Order: sequence, then C-alpha cells, then structure tokens
Amino acid sequence: MAVGKRTMLRWGGYGLAWLVLALSAAFAIFLNSSTTVTVASHDAQISPTLGNYVTIRTGPFLPDVRREQGGPIGVDVRLGKTEADSTEQLVERYAFIASRPDSQVAIVRGAIVDLAWEAAARGAVFGAFPLLLWAMIGRQRRRELVGSTPMRRSVVVLASGAVLVAVVVLVVMPRADDEPKVVEQDTWQSLESYLPELQIPGEARGIEVQGTLSASGTRRLVMSAIDTYQTSRTFYDGAVEKVADLEFREPQEGETVALIVSDRHDNIGMDSVARAIADKGGATAVLDAGDDTSTGQQWEAFSLDSLDDAFNDLDRFAVQGNHDHGTFVQGYLDDRGWQTASSDVLEGPGGGRLMAFNDPRSSGLGTWRDTPGLTIGELAVNIADDVCASEERVNTLLVHDIDMGTPSLERGCVDLVISGHVHVQVGPDLVKGSNGEAGYNYTNGTTGGAAYAVAVGSKLRRPAEVTLLTYRDGRPVGLQPVTLQTNGVFRVHDYIPLNYGSKVVTDVKGPTAKKDVPGRVVVGRANQ
Repeated sequence: MAVGKRTMLRWGGYGLAWLVLALSAAFAIFLNSSTTVTVASHDAQISPTLGNYVTIRTGPFLPDVRREQGGPIGVDVRLGKTEADSTEQLVERYAFIASRPDSQVAIVRGAIVDLAWEAAARGAVFGAFPLLLWAMIGRQRRRELVGSTPMRRSVVVLASGAVLVAVVVLVVMPRADDEPKVVEQDTWQSLESYLPELQIPGEARGIEVQGTLSASGTRRLVMSAIDTYQTSRTFYDGAVEKVADLEFREPQEGETVALIVSDRHDNIGMDSVARAIADKGGATAVLDAGDDTSTGQQWEAFSLDSLDDAFNDLDRFAVQGNHDHGTFVQGYLDDRGWQTASSDVLEGPGGGRLMAFNDPRSSGLGTWRDTPGLTIGELAVNIADDVCASEERVNTLLVHDIDMGTPSLERGCVDLVISGHVHVQVGPDLVKGSNGEAGYNYTNGTTGGAAYAVAVGSKLRRPAEVTLLTYRDGRPVGLQPVTLQTNGVFRVHDYIPLNYGSKVVTDVKGPTAKKDVPGRVVVGRANQ
C-alpha cells in the first residue's frame, strides 16, 4: 500500500511539474506569437498582448487607434499592404467596414484563438521534454548525480523547473529597447478630445487615438471617416428597420423561397438589408449571381466575409462574375461551405435541380472586358450541352450574364435562368424552346447599388435590388423583386407568377429586348 501511495505521489509530482512547465511555456509563446490574416482589406499581422486594449496600427500617415475590450489579453493589429488609389479612398473604406465590423471582428478573434491553441500545443510538448529526459536518465544515474534522499531530488527537480521557466521567458520575451523614439506609442487621447468640434457617435466614444498626430490633414481624414461611418450606419440601419413594415407574398404550404442577389461589388452595407428581406420573405436559400467584388483580389475578402456572415445559416449557391475573375473568390467561398460553379447538377432550393457556371471574362474597375479562351457565345453552347445532357430537367441555371443561358432556353432544357451583370432588372421573359418546353430568363439588378464596379460608399450610388424567388416541388413558380432607392425608400414589386403554360414570347433574345409586362422593369444592356 505504501509503495502504491509513493508511486501515485511520484506520478502526481510529475504531472504537476509538467503542468507548470507547459503553462509557463505556452503563455510565453502565446504572448510572442503572431499570424497574418486579411482584415479590413489589408494583409494584417495579429498579435496578442498583455493588457485589455485592441490596438490597430494603421501606419505612418494615419493615427493608431485603440479601444478597451474588457479582458486581460489584448490584441495588436498591424495593418500591412493593401490596394487603394488614394489615402482618402482608403479612409472611406475603413469607415464603411467599421460600420459593419462583425465579420472582421470574427476573423481577428479566430486568429487569436488559433494562436492560443498552437501555443498550448507547443507548451505541452516543451513541458514534457524535461520530464522525458529525466526518465531517460534513469533512477540509478539520477542517484549518482543528485543523491538518493527525497529532499535532494525534490530540490533538484524544482530548481531545474525554475531554470527551464526562466529560459523560456528569456528566450521568447522581447528585449527592452533603449533607443529613443520619435513618437511614444503610449501617448493616447480620447476621440472626443482629439476632435472636440465634432459630435462623436455614442458607439465610438470609447475609441482612443495616438495623441501626438495632430496634423490638419490627418484630422480632416479622421473627420471624413467619422462622417462616412455615421451616414452609412444611419442609412443601412434605417433600411433594415423599414423592412419590418414591408409586405411580401407569403409562401404557401409546400413552397420554398430563395433570395437572389447579384453585383454587390463590395457593398457590405446592403448585406444586413438583404438578410432582413430574406427573413421577412421566408427565404431559406440564397442564389448569388456574381460580381461580389470589384477586382477579385484578396484585399476584397472583407466583402466575402460579410456575405458569408449574413447568410451562413441558409443554403448558399454562388457563381463568379467578370469582376470576380481569378481563383480567389470561388476558393474563398468554397472554403466557407458555399456551393459554387460546377458542371454537376446540384440539389437546389426545394429539392429542385440546379446548375451553376462562372463568367469566363476578366474586368477591372473600368468598362473593358477581356475574354481569355472561350467567348460568351461559345461558353453558352457548352453550358447548354451540359444542361440538356441532364437525365432530368434542370429547374434553375445560375449564371452571371443572361447570354450564358440563352441557348439552354432556346433548346427548352431549363425552367429559369438567373443572372445579373447589367445592374438593372430585366424580365422575366418566357421563351419557348425548340423541343416545345418553355422556360424563363430573369436578370436581377445590382444588390450593391453599384455604378459600374464601384459600390463602396456611405450610401447607395444607384437603386439596389434583391428578388424573392418561390419554388414549388423544386420548380420556380414566382418572382418578387424588392428595390431600395437611393433616398432610402423601398419599392416592393408585384409578385410575378411563372406560368409555363401561358402565351410564349418567341422573339426575346436576352435582356436587349423591350416589352411591356406588368411588374417588370425593361431596359437595354449596359456594359458592366
């Protein structure tokens, strides 16, 4: 019994020693770790710190900002490279992102949690190493080295542990820098004292700025950012509140509703509005017809983060537009569980059959478009071949440009082609296929209220639109567009039934045709 008790005490001592070493090492490693993620359109270095501040280091030309977050561990965010045409444009982008910060906060929080787990794992290994070395030496050799009395062994073990902890701290903790600094980073003042002439929003009153930066140009930039922030929050929050008073067609038993969005072009402000409409209209899925970004580059991850955050509990389908060209956008959405372009038939809303294809073109922020490889006409024929080869009729074809779905309609292989691209609503138009089957085309307006490829700003640049699409038994049976005007007023369009047995329009060749149909907005094609 005595032997068993000594064994338990010995193993308990080993466990305690490991825990002390592991926690000490993990804490030191954690406080000196960092990772790089994309935050607020920047490559940003994220580091944990002692203290309860979240600090954002913006660079040499703008003041650093910080805010208390109420915990013992703070966060240091050091902004790195990004793309912007001017400092003014960059500041406006900061303000716009700050008005809808949830997705960016989640990224930083996730980065810190990952660093903590990594530090814990490394600390656990480090704490086990001296104990394994102790075991490898063996009892006989240890007695020869330190003696045989329990007291001497305990003293040696504790001393060894203290030395190891000290080594960890000395190795990983930064050394003091005695060099003089041009600007002391701990000189801070409240936003109210920094800009006494400005009414600071209540939610921003806990923010502090680096107090030594007081150049008039810098102050004007900060004032502009606050104005953009206030205007954006007022406009989009007000729009979300107004959705509660809107009246949409209620889905009937056996029906499923999906929300169509397209051409967001980085306007994260509209995401909360679109989600409010989806909830009010009973939508359980979202169909994204592309152009979520303006260039398809990694700095626009903030837009995709916001999109994903807004609809992460719905069934999600997305294609790339010409402004999303490249591998980044689809890969980013794939990693977050979106169903993206594929030549396979997917299970769509209501259990229907859906196919989705990307736009092959590449566009920048202007009006030009490059077409590497296939033209839209050639791609449209290939898409029709895939759609018509399906064993069962395809109910929904999701593309960016309606021209990509025209041959599929002309052959009579699909019920509804959904697109965006031209930034205005076109259709729905009923087209009779060569096989006698009819289908509709429908183009959703810009959800971001974008003018060309630009939508970032404190308010809409043009009317923004989403559409509630109703399915019955997997087949599209009705559309209800919802438009938010630039003055903040909503227009809820009439519900448009999709009756595949009604009179067929045979002369419609995409969105260039003009025809008066109740509940429709018909315009010519714009080059987007």
